[in-house]
Amino acid sequence: MRDRSGVRAGPGRDDRDRGAATIFVLAVGLVFVAAGLAGASIGAARVGRHQARVAADLGALAGASEAVYGQPTACTRAERFVNANGGEMTLCAVDGLDVTVRAQVEVRPMPGLTRQAEADARAGPVYIPVG
Repeated sequence: MRDRSGVRAGPGRDDRDRGAATIFVLAVGLVFVAAGLAGASIGAARVGRHQARVAADLGALAGASEAVYGQPTACTRAERFVNANGGEMTLCAVDGLDVTVRAQVEVRPMPGLTRQAEADARAGPVYIPVG
């Protein structure tokens, strides 16, 4: 093959570099996709943790309002609130008028991957020291 000046063009540098930009663009795209997946996974885990905290907090508050009636009544009410907030109650303990609740929420940070987010909360009356 000859170029415009009539000199025969052989296999040179231009032929060897053909397609290198395509590979580079694909590699950069893959890095962006991986970063996006990592960011989405971290975001899902944080949302799950917040959801577990909210479920535990509201469950403990609801249970504390019924603590005077005993553990079964307080824990039943706490469990209703934990379940209503998308969690599962794994612990409920009543100590006097204090109620401690542990809530667990299922988190799916990536397709095919399931984890559990847990949070504890305690609620009860506020004691004001005398004097």
